[in-house]
Amino acid sequence: MNSTIEKPLKNQFASDNYSGICAEAWQAMAAVNHGYANSYGDDPWTTRACNLIRDFFETDCQVFFVFNGTAANSLALSALCHSYHSIICHEMAHVETDECGATEFFSNGTKILLVPGEHGKVDLKAVEHTVNRRKDIHYPKPKALSITQATELGTVYTPAQLGEVGELCRRLSLRLHMDGARFANALASLQVAPKEITWKAGVDVLTFGGAKNGLALGEAVVFFNKELACEFDYRCKQSGQLASKMRFLSAPWIGLLENGALLRNAAHANHCARLLAEGLKLVPGVELSHPCEANAVFVSMPEPMIRALNERGWYFYTFIGSGHARLMCSWSTTEADVEALLQDVCEVAAAS
Repeated sequence: MNSTIEKPLKNQFASDNYSGICAEAWQAMAAVNHGYANSYGDDPWTTRACNLIRDFFETDCQVFFVFNGTAANSLALSALCHSYHSIICHEMAHVETDECGATEFFSNGTKILLVPGEHGKVDLKAVEHTVNRRKDIHYPKPKALSITQATELGTVYTPAQLGEVGELCRRLSLRLHMDGARFANALASLQVAPKEITWKAGVDVLTFGGAKNGLALGEAVVFFNKELACEFDYRCKQSGQLASKMRFLSAPWIGLLENGALLRNAAHANHCARLLAEGLKLVPGVELSHPCEANAVFVSMPEPMIRALNERGWYFYTFIGSGHARLMCSWSTTEADVEALLQDVCEVAAAS
């Protein structure tokens, strides 16, 4: 019999998806868990949540709730294109690397074209080159640009940068999709009105992340260009994303938006990430790989250090090249969590 007691796994920094449900979302869900209500979104809580999102962005927009981010992105992009079109995105965009071809599947084969860009932001010259390099009928016609805010590498597009993106899309007749799985973190970082980095910058549709910011599950697909939302409800139904008990998807958004929990959660996660980044910069052998502008910290550290931290129970992803680690902070990360990780990193560095 093996009497070894395994050390508990320390996975606070593996992903913001690992966190639980924040109190505000939990309470909002509990509040609708009584009696009976109409199905498929025909209930007062879904109406309230949609109106709160419209107030949040200070514009009339079409709002749909789906179960997860893959569905949100792929269905939103499918509404922008026909099968003979193409979608341009960063080579590390989630729709390219982590969604199992869902965008191509739900759009009946729309091709994804990749462009580079420093720190996860698309290179606008590369976007223009991709659009203009061929005009013949044998080439999938570029129709949409998908950008991520905050990016896959933890950086944030500024309002000025988004203005340039929007202007380019208008000039090239591209529709603009924003993958906002961590939109709240970007917003908390920039401290601007939500409209300044969405519809005023030319964004046609936003996939607004909730699961990474305190919800159990559920994302909102927000169409600022309402014409593109035509029959989107049918897309949701056909893809299995139309919830019968919709109030349990929509009501938690009321909890996030009514009293500011969404931005409080995001600001707290960002704060913890900055503390972690500042501490890691002081450790010999550890270097930041990308600027810490939201709730992600990307670092380069020696493989022996990574293994030693794993042996101490710390679990995190190292998928961006050998020796690079991604450390995510969430609404539930504590300063004590940050201090504990930093202490172990310093001890491991001192012993190497």
